[in-house]
This record gives sequence, structure tokens and C-alpha cells, in this order.
Amino acid sequence: MGVESGLLTAAVAAFAVALGVTWLCCRPGSWLYFLDHPNARSLHVRPTPRTGGVGVMAGVVAAALVTIATGGAGRALLAALCGAFVLAGLGLADDRAGLSARLRLLAQLLVAGAFLVVAGVAGGWAMGLLLLLGLVWMGNLYNFMDGSDGLAGGMAVFGFGAFAWAAGLAGESALAAVCAGVAAAAAGFLCFNFHPARIFMGDVGSVPLGFLAGALGLVGWRADAWPLWFPLLVFAPFILDATVTLLRRALRGEKVWQAHRSHYYQRMVQMGLGHRGTALRAYGLMAGCGAAALAGLQMGFSLQCAIITMCITAHLIVGYRIDCAWRRHRAAEPVKP
Repeated sequence: MGVESGLLTAAVAAFAVALGVTWLCCRPGSWLYFLDHPNARSLHVRPTPRTGGVGVMAGVVAAALVTIATGGAGRALLAALCGAFVLAGLGLADDRAGLSARLRLLAQLLVAGAFLVVAGVAGGWAMGLLLLLGLVWMGNLYNFMDGSDGLAGGMAVFGFGAFAWAAGLAGESALAAVCAGVAAAAAGFLCFNFHPARIFMGDVGSVPLGFLAGALGLVGWRADAWPLWFPLLVFAPFILDATVTLLRRALRGEKVWQAHRSHYYQRMVQMGLGHRGTALRAYGLMAGCGAAALAGLQMGFSLQCAIITMCITAHLIVGYRIDCAWRRHRAAEPVKP
């Protein structure tokens, strides 16, 4: 099987499986049909099933099997996939019955540490610790950003699509096939998650996708498919929103582990853009970051620094404008008696 046909087969299989399994999860008679009931911190108003990530991960399994069948999956790539599947099982248990935050964090640390050891990514202990914390943060930030219709699924389509493109250019066919499969699986889920969403991703999908964003980014870095800044720039819209929001809440003395509605995307929804308008604007930002990152791979160091600086500046401007609009929105709200 050629490189192009293998990639296409993995993507088609992932999309078809994700589409079918997500459809089954939407059916009330399914054992995977359990609901996310709205609360004061939610953006949705009616109970909605939250197991769409089962469809996404089923699609990833299909893509992985196609890739393995071609004999191209190396140890690091398999370690990333196995780690994601373990986190998916943990997320499903959490969505179903609820697990303590301490247990979830311990499991994420163990999975991330095992991946780094098996993949042989980390260098010294300081670099290893930084990568360990980065992987755990990626999984959690993806979960934090999965709070609006179509947002997390769209990020997966654009982000892993950029990974697949870059890996293909670098001749890493197995990595390209898996990344294309993840993007295609997210697209299959997105057919049911774009506003008005019939199903949410849940922890079973969001945490493994965040982990895969970090782990596959490191696999590509280890294979010299891209520099370390590439995955950070590709997923910059999610990384910056979640990180800046966390830091601001910590500085205000808030309990950062509690649910809230202060992310930039949540404010955009509340200010009247709605889920659809917010998702479409986020897609534009995601596509721009992905295109800029891909273009930077073909340039020298100075131009790469310029592209990174321009993207960070664009995010700062967008964040500033949202902050200003949010203050005006809050000032215009009627005072409650």
C-alpha cells in the first residue's frame, strides 16, 4: 500500500467509524447514552449526551489499525496511541460515574510519564519534567476548551490536519496516517456536534485528544518532522485561551479547578455571537495558525521567529478586543434587584 493510499484509507476508515459510533451514542437506547445536565456554569440549556468522544476514539482505533497493518507504526507512535486509549477509558468512567480530581491527575501523570519513557523523548530530568507537565496540561486544557458546540472537534480537525500535512512532507507516513485519522475521526464527530449539538465530546474524547496533540507533537519532533515550536503554534488558540484564563483566575484568588464561564470563547458565546458564530471565528483563527505554522517550516530561523511573533501578537489583539467588549457587555447589563 502506497503512502497516499494508506493515509487516505486511514482517514476514510476513521471518519466512517467515528460517524457511525457517534450516531449510536446519540440514540437514547444505547448503553453509552448518558446525559450532561446543564448547570449555572454551562453554556447549553438542555440535557445532552456527552459520550461523543467514544466515536472519536473508535475512529482513532480504526486509523491505528490501518496504520499498523501497513507495518509503519514505530514504538513512539504506538506509545502515544496506547496512552490515549488508557485516558479514554478513564474519561468514560469519569463521564459515567465521576472520579476524583486527584485520581484523574495521578492517572494522567502516569500515562504521560510512561509515554515519555517508552518513546524515549525526554533528555535530562529537567526537560523530562517540563514535557511531563506539558502533556498533562495539554490533556486538561483540551477538556477546559470543550465547552461550546463544534469548538473542540474543529480544533482537532485543523490541528491534527496540520500535523498530517507536515508529517507527510517530512516523509513520516505512519505519523501522517494517524494524524489524518484523528482529524477525520473528529470530523465524523463534528457532524453531530456542530451547533445545535446533538452530542458532546465528554472527557472520554477531550482529554485523550489533548494528550495526543502533545504526544504526537513530540513524536514528530523526535522524528525531525518539525521543530518543537510547530505543535505549540498549531494549537496556539487553545493553549493561549486556556493558559491565560487559568493564570488570570489564579491571580484573582479563584479556585482554578472549579467550573467557570470566563474563557474567551465562553465570553464570545455569552456576548451574542452564539455557538455557531464563536466556532466559525475560532475556525478562522485555527486555520490561520495552522497555515502559518506550515509556512514557517519552509523558512529560515529569522522568518520563523517573525511568524511566531505575529501569531502571538494577533492573539493578544483578539484577547484585548474580547476583554473590552466583555466589559461593555457587563456594563450594559441591567442591575439585578
